[in-house]
Amino acid sequence: MIGVDTNVLLRSFVIDDAEQVKRATDFMAANCTAAAPGFINRIVLCEFVWTLDRGYRYARASIVSAIEKLLVNEALVVEDQDHVRALLPDYAAGNAGFADLLIDRINRANGCATTATFDRKAAKLDGFVLVR
Repeated sequence: MIGVDTNVLLRSFVIDDAEQVKRATDFMAANCTAAAPGFINRIVLCEFVWTLDRGYRYARASIVSAIEKLLVNEALVVEDQDHVRALLPDYAAGNAGFADLLIDRINRANGCATTATFDRKAAKLDGFVLVR
C-alpha cells in the first residue's frame, strides 16, 4: 500500500495543470490497484475537501460526489471510510464543515461524550460543546 498526498489526489479531480494531471493519473494507475491500493488518510481527505470547497469553489454536492467516487474505488482505501460515508448526508445538507463532522464521528467512536470547541458553528452540532 502507498499513501497518496492531497496534491496528487486533487490532480485526479481538478484538471488545472495538464502536466501534473498526467503525472498524477499515470502514477495512480501504475501504483494504486485493488491488490495494492493507495491509502487516503483522514488529514488528506480533509485537505482535499477544504481545497475543493475554498480553493476551487466546488458545490457541496460535487464534493460529496468526489468523496463517493473515492469510497467506491477499489484501488483506494479511505481511512475511517464508514465514518466518512455516514457523515456525507449532513455535509451535503450544509449542517457543518466536513472536518467538524469527521472530528465528531471519530471522537464519538473513541468514547468521547462530547468535543470541546471555541467554534460557534461546530458547537451547534450535537457532539460539540462551546467552551465559554
